[in-house]
Order: sequence, then C-alpha cells, then structure tokens
Amino acid sequence: MIGKLTGVVDMRGPDHVLLDVRGVGYVVYVSDRTLAGLPGRGEVAALYTDLVVREDLLQLYGFPTLLEKEWHRVLTSVQGVGAKASLAILGALGPEGVARAIALGDSNALRKAPGVGPKLALRIANELKDKAPALMSVVETAQAPATAAPADEDVVVSAAVPAAIPAAPRSSATADAMSALANLGYGPSDAARAVAEAQAATPDADPAALIRAALRLLAPKG
Repeated sequence: MIGKLTGVVDMRGPDHVLLDVRGVGYVVYVSDRTLAGLPGRGEVAALYTDLVVREDLLQLYGFPTLLEKEWHRVLTSVQGVGAKASLAILGALGPEGVARAIALGDSNALRKAPGVGPKLALRIANELKDKAPALMSVVETAQAPATAAPADEDVVVSAAVPAAIPAAPRSSATADAMSALANLGYGPSDAARAVAEAQAATPDADPAALIRAALRLLAPKG
C-alpha cells in the first residue's frame, strides 16, 4: 500500500495533482483546501496517501497531515460517504472543523460541503460522535505536515503507512484540555463537546483558558 508520496509537482488539475516521483507520475486526488496549499509546478510536494482499489478502479487520495488522512478513514467508514464526499467535507471544514462539528453534533456545519445533504450530514454526526474525542486528543501530534525534500535531493515513494503516529514534544491546547477534563472525571464525549464549543468561541485560547471555558460549560446549570 502506498502511504506517502514525495515528488515534483508536474501538473495541477481541478481536483488532483500529478506528482513525478523519480520519473513515475502519480495522479493524486485532493480536496480544494489541500490543492490550494500545494506548491506550484516544478516544486517538491509531499502527501500522505490512501489507495482505493476496486475491480475497475485504482485511485490515490492525498492529505497534507496524518490527522486529515485519519479523518478521511473515519468519514469513509460511514455508509454513503465515499472518498470524494470525504474530500469535500475536509475541503470545506478542515480536520479541526470536522472534529468540532461532530463533537457538537452540528450537522448543519457538515452540510457546507458540496453534495452533503441533511440526511447524510445527520448520519455522519450521529455515527461518529464517539470517535471525535480520540481524534481531537491527538490534533497536534498528527498535524505535522508531510515533509517535502529539498528540490535538489532524491524524492521517494513510501510503500507503507507509518505504524503509529509519532509522539509530539508538546500537546496542543485541545489535547491538554481533553486530558485535563479526563483527569477530572469527565467522559470523553462530554469533554469533547465542551472543548469544541469553547474552542469555537475562542480559537486562540491557550490550554489554561480553554480548560476554564470548558469547565464553565460543563458546570451544572441552575
């Protein structure tokens, strides 16, 4: 399985990029957001990839971070969500936006993606609500971008997905808040909803501020 590609951008299409890896061209389908962030023709780019193999189909889908690739895997586990629908959702919201929408049960946010109707958006929110906390807790660990080699170095193709997400030297604000709330006895789903809501209100909050805001949201009302 091809888990990562590093090569020279040979061509950019409306929904894909052609990467030249040592003379072999790989067509990699990407979201609008990922396509906009890729370098121009002749420059080196790196993408984590997911290979879809069917009787009549062999396609690669590319992602700038392991977190986004993992969200793609989770999204496509929902009935009715194919690879293109997943890319549309990730392109519209980004992995952090998807995490917040699902943690908050906000199906309206998921409907911002082209081709995602109300029924499918509601199904995604309901089926994945228990998976959002785990992915939110590794947001910075898995957000390290695929590293592109300098243009004058050899470019390579990795034939395997990394066995595990490497440990980050420092947790993100989201991960710190999730960990703190877990230590205080809050369940993963409740913690995820509170952190997502607090982060949506104050995106630049540091860990301490995010924890305080989440605790206020979790405090008994009345």
